Amino acid sequence: MKKGLLVSILVVLIGGFFASSVIADDNRHDRHDNTLVKFKGGIGVHPVSNVTVAGTVVTVNQNTVRGVNPAGQIWVIRDLDAKVKTNGDIKVEGKGLVLAGGNNAGRTTGQFVFATLICEAAAPFTLRSTSLTGVQLSNDGDFKIDDVLTPIPTGGCASPMLLIRNADPTSLAWFAVGILD
Repeated sequence: MKKGLLVSILVVLIGGFFASSVIADDNRHDRHDNTLVKFKGGIGVHPVSNVTVAGTVVTVNQNTVRGVNPAGQIWVIRDLDAKVKTNGDIKVEGKGLVLAGGNNAGRTTGQFVFATLICEAAAPFTLRSTSLTGVQLSNDGDFKIDDVLTPIPTGGCASPMLLIRNADPTSLAWFAVGILD
């Protein structure tokens, strides 16, 4: 009876030792995660932010976000997950980024996209972007970006804004924005 009790105590102690080592290792991993900012979910672009009418004068204002112009047509996005680390590493996974208007609604029309992180709430803005070559949207609007931002964010990110943008060098307009997690 005593021998069985001694073995049981020994098993519990050894198990506790290994469990505490695993927990300590997990905690070290969390401390070194170095996540700068995360985004969960996204909003597609609407190119017009507002319209005002004063007598016979109609003024249409573009939906410009932190100095970046919108796409010329409405876009929607079904889902977006993004994580940016302090060293500039960025991983973005988007699903269902497609046109929501015009003759190509529900399609991507072969677009390439890249990501831009802006940390400043007011001008001047620094555009920290992935490769401007971009990645191609699949036919159903899915994409993955695994890259490093240039320039690398330094000094934190007080007011993070993540834009998914058109890689066409004549446009560079934004298609979607990430929702801060």
